[in-house]
Amino acid sequence: MIALGLEGSANKLGVGVILHPPKGGPAQILANVRHTFVSPPGEGFLPKDTAKHHRTWVVSLVRQALTEAGVTLDDVDCLCYTKGPGLGAPLQSVAVAVRMLSLLWDKELVGVNHCVGHIEMGREITGAQNPVVLYVSGGNTQVIAYASQRYRIFGEALDIAVGNCLDRFARTLNISNDPAPGYNIEQLAKRGKHLLDLPYTVKGMDCSFSGILASIDVLAARLQQGQTRWKDEVTGELVTREDLCFSLQETVFAMLVEITERAMAHVGSNQVLIVGGVGCNERLQEMMGMMANGRGGSVYATDERFCIDNGIMIAHAGLLVYQTGLTTPLEYSTCTQRFRTDEVVVKWRA
Repeated sequence: MIALGLEGSANKLGVGVILHPPKGGPAQILANVRHTFVSPPGEGFLPKDTAKHHRTWVVSLVRQALTEAGVTLDDVDCLCYTKGPGLGAPLQSVAVAVRMLSLLWDKELVGVNHCVGHIEMGREITGAQNPVVLYVSGGNTQVIAYASQRYRIFGEALDIAVGNCLDRFARTLNISNDPAPGYNIEQLAKRGKHLLDLPYTVKGMDCSFSGILASIDVLAARLQQGQTRWKDEVTGELVTREDLCFSLQETVFAMLVEITERAMAHVGSNQVLIVGGVGCNERLQEMMGMMANGRGGSVYATDERFCIDNGIMIAHAGLLVYQTGLTTPLEYSTCTQRFRTDEVVVKWRA
């Protein structure tokens, strides 16, 4: 079976084509194309501008994906799209586009939970069997484990997502959004040397990131106001913006490692799967790896092709749903900004 998937829940529009062999075996990625709406430095992306970007690029990306996949319309069994969660206007743009394609090509629709798409793509690529999942992105922060045909949320962000925290701090420092603000913070953090004291807020299995963002914004303002003689209290060396990025990363990632380890102990798992855009961060993978190794476990992660929002994960998860006999009727092919991971019945797993 072959599915075409469209993802557009945030500033990235992705189209993917995937093949599930009829006799089982690994899925075959036939095409995975993507285009990103990049806002100016110091600015976020507005839903209306992002939606306009998606409407502008969707036809050409669908055409490109089909060409790269080398398949015809007759080969495609179903069309999959992100039902939610995400930003309303971009989600609507993609939903309208996929409904148009469904009517034009007479293909059945499958609405996909964005978070479940990340998880299933991560499992497929890495081969992780039954891991604790750390899902970290610009819109979501969740620690998840599978049980009784649901992806159960053990812990999550109580306010803003970790990716949103990093993105907003990038705007504070006027860091470029190309290719991604979180990536550029990661590169600056590699040159940081001084770990500054920041709020560390873990409440049971949950995290809070708004306080740490407010605190480091104050430190950034102090640095940007020309106080060039601000020195580290321990080393006596000047504090730089690289130090701010380093301190923010170290603190928030330590919080994520703590709640992930607690979930591993609770469910008795020795595997961690990191998914979502922030999952590309090499320092997060390194810190998680040190924790897992200490428990005799292992960490699974993917590169930016699959961590960052993409169409192939929607195609893959949608095809898993389609193979269970479920589809989304045209009149119910809506989208929603709030669609929790644990609302989905995972009928394709035992």
